[in-house]
Amino acid sequence: MPGFKKLIARLKRHYGEPNLPPARGPFELVMWENACYLLPDEWRAEMFEGLRKQVGIKAAAILKANGETLLALAKRGGMRPETRVFRWREIARITESQFGGDLDRILEEPYEKAKRALKQFPTIGDPGAEKILMFCGVGPKLALESNGLRVLNRVGYGRVQKNYGATYRSVQEALQNELPHNPADLARAHILLREHGKTLCKTNAPLCRACPAADLCAFPSK
Repeated sequence: MPGFKKLIARLKRHYGEPNLPPARGPFELVMWENACYLLPDEWRAEMFEGLRKQVGIKAAAILKANGETLLALAKRGGMRPETRVFRWREIARITESQFGGDLDRILEEPYEKAKRALKQFPTIGDPGAEKILMFCGVGPKLALESNGLRVLNRVGYGRVQKNYGATYRSVQEALQNELPHNPADLARAHILLREHGKTLCKTNAPLCRACPAADLCAFPSK
């Protein structure tokens, strides 16, 4: 294995300083995860900012918002806009009913309890909850999505298994002694790994000759 810090340093030199999501705090980050479906990050950000300007990204504001306004915004986020509006209202309803309209309070809870709270929301499983807490500066784990997970597998962390969750856990276990302690560094690593998996280290026909970390990786020899 190449060493996690060396890998991330190579990716940073290649892709530059990563941009964090415009969402801030757990409520906005849950909404960010539900902002669109299979669209580029630029489109997600545009739709998210439209929601912020036209409605407000607060639980009470979303519950009070005109349905047609929400639907028009949701249509800019890809297929099944009606489902998206339902999820936004459900996120707002849970926040109001269970957290008094203030989801930030979960950040004061123990890590596992905060994860369980986030998993009540639409589309948020273990990886999503860990990612939200990581972006909020809470918790010791590097959250991963499929692109970043694939990159780390290929350079030698963890084991590819039939069960995605088992693969995910094996990579986190393999990384646990190499991770930086600063949550901001974890968040930047997450973004760089995701970008690398999307652009060069693809599932099919990865562009190994253009990879800034090819010499650190066993995958090209395969």
